[in-house]
Amino acid sequence: FIEEVSLMCHQCQRNDRGRVVRCDKCRRKRFCISCIQNWYPEISEYDIAKSCPVCRGNCNCKACLRQDAQIKNLKYVQKVYTDEQNFEYNAYLLQALLPLLKRLDDEQVIEGEMEAKRQGISLSELKIPKSGSEFKRVYCDNCKTSIVDYHRSCPRCSYDLCLICCREIREGELQGGGEEVPYQFINRGFEYYHGAKDIVEHSFERNTKDCSKPTSEWKMNEDGSIPCPPKDMKGCGGGLLELRCTLSENLSSELVNKAEEIARTFNYMNVCGTPAQQCLCFTADGVTDLSSNKLRKASSREGSKDNYLYCLSAKETEQEDLKHFQQHWTRGEPVIVRNVLETTSGLSWEPMVMWRAFRQMAHTKHDKQLDLKAIDCLNWCEADINIHQFFTGYVKGWFDCENWPRILKLKDWPPSIRFEERLPRHGAEFISCLPFKEYTNPNNGILNIAVKMPFSVNPVMEPKTDIAYGVSQELGRGDSVTKLHSGKADTVNVLTHTAEINLDSKHLAAIEKLKERHRKQDRREIFGNYIAVDNVVKGKRRGGRSSNKAADERHFGHEVGDHKLEELEAAEGGALWDIFRRQDVPKLEDYLKKHCREFRHTYCCPVEQVTHPIHDQTFYLTMEHKKKLKKEYGIEPWTFIQQLGDAIFIPAGCPYQVRNLKSCIKVALDFVSPENVSECFRLTEEFRKLPANHRANQDTLEVKKLTLYAMKAAIRKLDRDYKVSGHMKATILSRGKFKRV
Repeated sequence: FIEEVSLMCHQCQRNDRGRVVRCDKCRRKRFCISCIQNWYPEISEYDIAKSCPVCRGNCNCKACLRQDAQIKNLKYVQKVYTDEQNFEYNAYLLQALLPLLKRLDDEQVIEGEMEAKRQGISLSELKIPKSGSEFKRVYCDNCKTSIVDYHRSCPRCSYDLCLICCREIREGELQGGGEEVPYQFINRGFEYYHGAKDIVEHSFERNTKDCSKPTSEWKMNEDGSIPCPPKDMKGCGGGLLELRCTLSENLSSELVNKAEEIARTFNYMNVCGTPAQQCLCFTADGVTDLSSNKLRKASSREGSKDNYLYCLSAKETEQEDLKHFQQHWTRGEPVIVRNVLETTSGLSWEPMVMWRAFRQMAHTKHDKQLDLKAIDCLNWCEADINIHQFFTGYVKGWFDCENWPRILKLKDWPPSIRFEERLPRHGAEFISCLPFKEYTNPNNGILNIAVKMPFSVNPVMEPKTDIAYGVSQELGRGDSVTKLHSGKADTVNVLTHTAEINLDSKHLAAIEKLKERHRKQDRREIFGNYIAVDNVVKGKRRGGRSSNKAADERHFGHEVGDHKLEELEAAEGGALWDIFRRQDVPKLEDYLKKHCREFRHTYCCPVEQVTHPIHDQTFYLTMEHKKKLKKEYGIEPWTFIQQLGDAIFIPAGCPYQVRNLKSCIKVALDFVSPENVSECFRLTEEFRKLPANHRANQDTLEVKKLTLYAMKAAIRKLDRDYKVSGHMKATILSRGKFKRV
């Protein structure tokens, strides 16, 4: 009787807010009208009466956000694989990873042979001492690359050197561990951001005081041995670097031999390279099937078959769709999966709900962290802000004293702390919504190489949020953007929430006025009397300015016509994506080097210094620049709008950029697929050649170690679990996946 007449709301725990809606399903919970309107605006009173948020599993009250039961139900739902699937997927891994494992083994064998020759013994007689534990992360002290197994180490100072650096030293061309490059920018004040003339004398000079180049030379000895580098190169200068291993001796060679033995049992067909004609997106003649409802046009390249992206609904991701996904994924194409949030319990991603969840966790289990640092997209500097204040601006907008939209963003939030610890309910909800869990599940994805490590999950594989304000109009300066970059691994990115910031006539007028001032400033600084001092090549200017001033002004981005169609399509979406093909990267890099000074970055200064056009993350190509890129180099990205609930799969090695058309909350997760692991290898080689103080220099992915352990796990499964399973092998063979020799 007491339960029947109670007016206490489950959400706010108050009984003085008037009418409540009672749940007919559990007959215990009630929600007041105020809480329904504030916290569950998408659910009607009628639907709550049928099944309340508690029964639905998406209640966002303080108590429910802290409950562990719901988190465990979502987080530990394991995908069950049949014996056939286990065999097929592990064989798939073996086929993809064997060439890379052989490459790693070859490097180690060559180094072993060189050491045996130096000692005057045979390779079989060589004994390599073990250094440390295999569960301890070891990095090369020169290039910051993760050390997998064989390496050289100084017995005196423990200086470690990877095999690639050893090879480069012997060849007399050490590329890894580049000289540190200072990055300094002049803050010319707020007025400069909006077009004021600069009163500071313009010259960008390198400060070599703190980043002096080592004076010593590092060469191998006549017998091929490598001395420990001198102190100015962070070594001790005494003794030789001795060959060491972190894993059991000859492990890589043993794995290669075992993998080749298994491979000889089956003559694997090329399942990782299915031709385009077999893809359902093409007709029998190899022409794109435009009648398909699973294609989205994203580019207009002449004579190209990849202008359409594979785009399917989350409810369509069945087994056959996984194979279809693999066909596109193998070719390095992005994939779009729509409406993934419809597969979850429906937990709200409203900013205030996330703030409440974060606040509760901060108060109950962790230090208080309600203040944070946000990036101001106008000057790309950090600004201190209260989390509640930030989320208020996310919904209502924020404008500076000139009535220009102030765009703030939180990147990789929560910072330096596991997402699942700060926002456990949302973390579990995110993992549960991911499609193609064979790849994306961070706990047991059978085709996710990142889960094969025998110890704790690599921190780089944690979910990360990108929360930023956004407006539909392209501002040209201070836009809500993720600048052009290339991830170290594959990525899936889900748009979980949007909020539209409406610009009134006063703000629109101010924006047009300030954009005109920006255009004048660009012409004055980039095409006027502004003379830049190059900081890389002996006083020569580094691209960006043509000798023909009139031609530069005519072709500069501000003069190109508006893309009204693209703006119209963007009205209903949340974020505008541009993803470049891998084969177009060299031309893209050339364009950015040539036009670098037409872009602005820190303190709104023109980009004077380019270490690496992609990895610096200092460029965003506006619609005008994309048109100019196509005209000059004949390339264009895949461009499309990410809608609420869309999951975007980005292959490793495809540079991409994003502009928010509304305030957006996006959650991303990295994974490593067998199709793209070779591209991760290539990127690791690029990163190790960057300056030591570059943002992308350290090898946080450790893809070589991931590959070795993934191969070890696949071989163990194939050799142990299926050694005597003749029926299983016969079943797989009968399906035409593999054929016996």
